[in-house]
Amino acid sequence: MQTITTPDGGTMVILPLAEYEALLDAADIADADRVRRDIAEGRDEAVPAEIVARLIAGENTIRVWREHRGLNSAELARRSDLSAPFLHQIETGKRQPSVAALKRIAEALGVDLDDLAD
Repeated sequence: MQTITTPDGGTMVILPLAEYEALLDAADIADADRVRRDIAEGRDEAVPAEIVARLIAGENTIRVWREHRGLNSAELARRSDLSAPFLHQIETGKRQPSVAALKRIAEALGVDLDDLAD
């Protein structure tokens, strides 16, 4: 390892490539361990590949999450305190929900508000 003082007084470190790659690998392992721990402790969940594929394909996120949670639209409407017709219009793209409605849907589905972004 070598250090260099920059003109503005900062310090830079030069590492052999193998050491740099080892540091990256260690950081990746630490991130993976954190994700596993979060899943084991209920702070996060593993999402099946088929659900991820549907989301990536552009399907309505609310419908995908609702179906993944095993809910019909009437039950999600009840849990989110929205009317079933309004929820249907959201899922079919005929209406845009307010942020407040999205928050209620996210809470009912047990997901973050960001997870419902289309």
